[in-house]
Amino acid sequence: MQQHWLTYALVTTLFWGAWGALTGLSAERGFPDTLVYVVWALTMLPPALIVLARAGWKLQRDRRAVVQGLTVGLLGAGGQMLLFRAVESGPAYLIFPIVSLSPGVTIALSYGLLRERTGKLGLAGIVLALIALPLFDYQPGQQAQDLGLWFVLALVVMASWGLQAFFLKTANNVASAESIFFYMAVSAVACIPAALWMTDFSHPIPWGWNGPGLAALIQVLNAVGALTLVYAFRYGKALVVAPLVNAGAPLLTALLSMALSGAAPGGFKLAGVALALLAALLLALQPETPSSAEPAPGPVRDPLGDGKA
Repeated sequence: MQQHWLTYALVTTLFWGAWGALTGLSAERGFPDTLVYVVWALTMLPPALIVLARAGWKLQRDRRAVVQGLTVGLLGAGGQMLLFRAVESGPAYLIFPIVSLSPGVTIALSYGLLRERTGKLGLAGIVLALIALPLFDYQPGQQAQDLGLWFVLALVVMASWGLQAFFLKTANNVASAESIFFYMAVSAVACIPAALWMTDFSHPIPWGWNGPGLAALIQVLNAVGALTLVYAFRYGKALVVAPLVNAGAPLLTALLSMALSGAAPGGFKLAGVALALLAALLLALQPETPSSAEPAPGPVRDPLGDGKA
């Protein structure tokens, strides 16, 4: 089923791109980001249970599967918690460009430890994606900022999410995709108390459809995208999947946001859109090349088909 990696990656890009364009609606209506996290964590549960049911409820409980699955989930959820703190104390226009470089960590680890390789088109796409990612959130002309705790936290989040993608690949070598995603959902839910603790309940919070209702409709896009990402990493190389998704999703977000608002992008964002589009095209066109050492993946039921992968 190796040829399916691109389909899964593109589905993730589609869902995460739409999620990125819509996710700000919750904050605009006064629903705190920390509570948006709570809603997102809960939306992870239905797809986790659905794919687990389709796999015959075969949840792997061996030590390696549990540790790897929880590692993937906690790196993602923990990074999100730290990002909340970073944005509270530092400038978002500097924090998000730093965090967007997380695929660089994944690429370096996959190249050095997993010995993954790609061709000239793939290499060019990776370089363009890494250049494009910071441009989406970069805002020139802003006041200089002293490096403080926010900078350290931004670097930690970047490393966490880069490591998450790397371990997502290694986890697929020892566990089924359904088990991995289930443990990711469990990790997300386990961090809900931290998100609640960080929430300022002294301000008015909408509890109807403009609050958790709208957030759930939007965050389910994120959850489904996370599920298909697990399968993308299962069948594809981490050093290709990570930059493709991380460049493609902001590209779609930017295009949808421009279409919804009717606003023209700035020069840096426009350059990021152009570079991300070219990067995604090159990564998609790169023929599959074998890795130097590519271990056989564990058992998985491919949701695109009816048999075992």
